[in-house]
Amino acid sequence: MTTKYTMLITGASAGLGAALAREYASRGWALVLTARREDRLLALAEELKAAHGTACTVIAADLFSETAVPDMMAALDGQQIDGVINNAGYGHPGTYLSSDWDDHRRFDHLMTVVPAELTRALLPAMVERGFGRIMQVASLAGHMPGSKGHTLYAAVKAYLIKFSESLNAEMQGTGVNVSALCPGFVLTEFHDVNGTREGINSLPGFMVMDADVCAKLAADALEENKAVFISGRVNRMLARLNRWMPWLGRKIMNSGASSYRNQD
Repeated sequence: MTTKYTMLITGASAGLGAALAREYASRGWALVLTARREDRLLALAEELKAAHGTACTVIAADLFSETAVPDMMAALDGQQIDGVINNAGYGHPGTYLSSDWDDHRRFDHLMTVVPAELTRALLPAMVERGFGRIMQVASLAGHMPGSKGHTLYAAVKAYLIKFSESLNAEMQGTGVNVSALCPGFVLTEFHDVNGTREGINSLPGFMVMDADVCAKLAADALEENKAVFISGRVNRMLARLNRWMPWLGRKIMNSGASSYRNQD
C-alpha cells in the first residue's frame, strides 16, 4: 500500500495502543510501533501488513529510560513522522506512601515527561510541513476529583489534558491538530496489569467501551481537531457532573475507589 503519512504510537503492543494502530492502518497510514515487548510489536506489524498492506517500523523502546526520547529519535534515523500518539502508560496501584519514591519518579517520567519531550522533538518538522496529528491519551480521571489510590494517576492525566488544550491553541492555523483523548472504562489488558479487572467486570455494560470503538472515535476527534475528547456519553455526563457539582463528584470517586483500585 502506498501511504502518504506515518503515525508513531507508543505503547502499541496491546490494549488501546494496538486498537489505535489497527484504526490508523485501516485509514492507510504507515506506522511506527513502539513498546518494550518487541515480539508483540512484530506480531501486530505482521497482522496489519496482512490485513491492510501497512508498512510498519518496529522500535523496541524502554520509555522509563532517561534517554528514551533521544534514543527513539536516533532509531528513527530521520524517518518522517506525521503524527504521534502518546499512549504508553499504566496505573500504579496503592496509596502514595505504599510505594517508594523511585516508583513514583518512574511513573511520572513515563506519563508526563516522555509525552511532552517526544511531542517537542517531532513537532517542529510537522509545523514546517504544514501537517501534523498529535494525540495524548489522557483519561476521564483527569476531569474527576482526585481520590485515594489515584494519587498521581489523575494528576498526570489532568496534566496531559491541559497540555493538549494549550498546544491545540498554539497550533491553530499551522495544519497540526492536537487532541487529548479522555476514555473512561475501556476493555483492555490494562486492567489486568494494574489489578482492576475484577472491578471492571463488575461494571454495567453501558459504562465500558470496546477498545476498537474508542480508537475510531478518537481518530475522528483528532481529525476534527477537538482539543479534548471524552469518549462516550456517560463519561461526558460524569465530567459535566463534576464541573457543576464537584462535591458530588468527590463523594462518588471516594466511595467507589476502594472497590475499583488496589489500595494496600
